[in-house]
Amino acid sequence: MRDFKRNRGDWRGSIAFFLILFLLFGLISSKTERVMLNNDRIVPSRDRSMYRVRREPAGSIDVLIVGDSLSYTSVSPMQLWKAHGFTSYVCGQWGQKIRETEEMLRTVLRTQTPRLVILETDVLFRPQRKVRALNDGIETILNQYAPVFRGHDIWKSLIIRKKHNPEYYKGFIVRCRVKPYEKGDYMKKRRKKIKLQNTVLTHMDNIISLCEESGAELLLIGAPSPVNYDYARNKAVSDYVKKNSLDWLDMNLLLKEVGINWKTDSLDEGDHLNFSGAEKVTKYLGDYLSEKYDLPDHRGDPAFASWAKESLVYEKKAEKYLKELRGDGK
Repeated sequence: MRDFKRNRGDWRGSIAFFLILFLLFGLISSKTERVMLNNDRIVPSRDRSMYRVRREPAGSIDVLIVGDSLSYTSVSPMQLWKAHGFTSYVCGQWGQKIRETEEMLRTVLRTQTPRLVILETDVLFRPQRKVRALNDGIETILNQYAPVFRGHDIWKSLIIRKKHNPEYYKGFIVRCRVKPYEKGDYMKKRRKKIKLQNTVLTHMDNIISLCEESGAELLLIGAPSPVNYDYARNKAVSDYVKKNSLDWLDMNLLLKEVGINWKTDSLDEGDHLNFSGAEKVTKYLGDYLSEKYDLPDHRGDPAFASWAKESLVYEKKAEKYLKELRGDGK
């Protein structure tokens, strides 16, 4: 009987210990989240859009763009604003995996109701190994419900004052360097075939459902990138969108229409676009969106005065960026 009481006391003590530990963990996570929201310059650039977009007024974003580094080096929201007046935000991450795309979309949809979600399709082709997929799933849950894991190393920035400060405009990151692509036509028709992995298809099903539930249309795009696209990938996405009745714009097949010149518009030998290439892609995409989708024009609306103000700053800097590129990319 005494052993039972002693064991019961030990059991209660263990529960109390873990409850206290859980509460402390929750407090630390909450504090970490607030620090990153209020001081996003200490957050590594990969996760910065996750925090900055949450500071935008609720319901103020018309178009949400998700994907890997091809998204945030190819589409400029401030240029879209200047030309068409709708608001957009790029929530891209380098090396973004499809489960992170879904996580990003879930996070943003808590405060935003975009009319259109644009998904850059390079994320569909990242290898999805079963063991790694399980680890990624656990990591996603921890990042979502315990932000301390996402911000586990911000103390380094706080102590040594390290900051990550690329030129950054509503998720678009400016890149002003020229390394031409010189290997010729990369979209030639070939026999090689590839299929989207089942894990990717599962996450895409979830993304489609999230868009439907929030009332957003979904557009898949392929940003010009010889390193990341070819005929086989285009065919895989084309088959998928036909089967699921989705919109799909592959600008790798529209290089002439977009105006891409691989001697001047490539950042790193055909992997990403530089600022000049992004300007061309954004112009083409903006015209496409204005023709195909019902997007509002907020220019002149006092509620969007901050966009107009930032647009003026961006316009002046854009001139400087283009001059810099013309000097580098002869």
